[in-house]
Amino acid sequence: MGLESKAGCSESRFAAYVEAITSVLGHADRVAPFQSYCAGLLLPGDRKSVEPIAARMQPGRVQAAHQSLHHFVAKADWSDDMVLAAVRAHVLPIIERYGPIRALIIDDTGIPKKGKHSVGVARQYCGQLGKQDNCQVAVSLSVANDHASLPIAYRLYLPHEWADDANRRAQAGVPDDVAFQTKPQIALDQLRAAVAAGIEAEVALVDAGYGTDTDFRDGITEIGLPYVVGIASSTSLWPPGEEPPPPKKWGGRGRPTSLIRRDAKHQPVSAKQMALGLPRRAWRQVTWREGTNTKLTSRFAAVRVRPAHRDYHRAMPRPEEWCLIEWPTDEPEPTKYFLSTLPANISRRELVNTAKLRWRIERDYQDLKQELGLGHYEGRGWRGFHHHATLCIAAYGFLISERGAIPPSGPKPALVIKEPPLPEGYRPRGSPNPT
Repeated sequence: MGLESKAGCSESRFAAYVEAITSVLGHADRVAPFQSYCAGLLLPGDRKSVEPIAARMQPGRVQAAHQSLHHFVAKADWSDDMVLAAVRAHVLPIIERYGPIRALIIDDTGIPKKGKHSVGVARQYCGQLGKQDNCQVAVSLSVANDHASLPIAYRLYLPHEWADDANRRAQAGVPDDVAFQTKPQIALDQLRAAVAAGIEAEVALVDAGYGTDTDFRDGITEIGLPYVVGIASSTSLWPPGEEPPPPKKWGGRGRPTSLIRRDAKHQPVSAKQMALGLPRRAWRQVTWREGTNTKLTSRFAAVRVRPAHRDYHRAMPRPEEWCLIEWPTDEPEPTKYFLSTLPANISRRELVNTAKLRWRIERDYQDLKQELGLGHYEGRGWRGFHHHATLCIAAYGFLISERGAIPPSGPKPALVIKEPPLPEGYRPRGSPNPT
């Protein structure tokens, strides 16, 4: 098929996709800017904020196009949740052709920012930079199976210095009903909303930035989802076959105690201490998928443990769950630790395969940032920040629907959408005058 034919096919499918999504925008005059903005995100370009997109899509009338797109992204009151739900309704059936949804994956991403006026910006940990720096942080939820994934929720984290400052909130247009929430609290809200929307998944997957939080793990269980969560090596556990002593027997005097206890002979240990004490036979090589150039393989142990954090405030020990530990043969000590409430009869290989499925949200972020300009929005307000992210996810949904499925570590087919022609005599802004 020639380039022109490919372009025609992509254009027609894109038009059909836009029609399916824009039914929830509320006004017919929002269809054109939605289509234009998403097309601008999909086309090549170094910057994918409002003005560069306007210049790319309508080079002959940049100012008018910029005003239209700016109003659509920064001011118009269409619903992010409704657009994301429409994207989900269109794309999930395509993903599910290759198998049921296996996982709901929580993560957050940092967007480096200069200055202090962009909504939510503060000095905090930025995953993109790998250090504390000036940035915005957003929490997201993706659905995934073995072949593809799709973000379905995206919410900015507001640090206390923003959430508690009425003036900054007003200037950035933060809604009155948005109060301070920790990132784990935002994540739990996203999981609850997904379950309430009828999204079925086998497991929730979370990294150690969330999984070390005991209340967060309890919250996932209350929602009714099994989990595989990363934990810190310092997380306290009762090793296999051990648990805290029961409450002391009442001697008939004073108030009876109802709490489990610890003593000199019964103390939890850190996950690292437990892992280093496991016998050699506890470790097995497991391959979980094909990488770009080789099979991805490492050494794992999987043992039944009881989490011990603050359990001395409980009347009963916490239930047993899996502790999965990764210790590559070329490393001096274990590198990753996981807790999981998946069934006790699950195989080690299946447990590893499930834990490693979290890589898909990293793939989402890579594509959203590198291909679609997720971090390029230059406005400062709450609405514009979330509208831009929603439009990036909508464009990403079209990519996924075009690919059918994203083969793990496989090449991605090129998307062909025709770029608008340049008007006669057009000169890019800033170019030298030929006369």
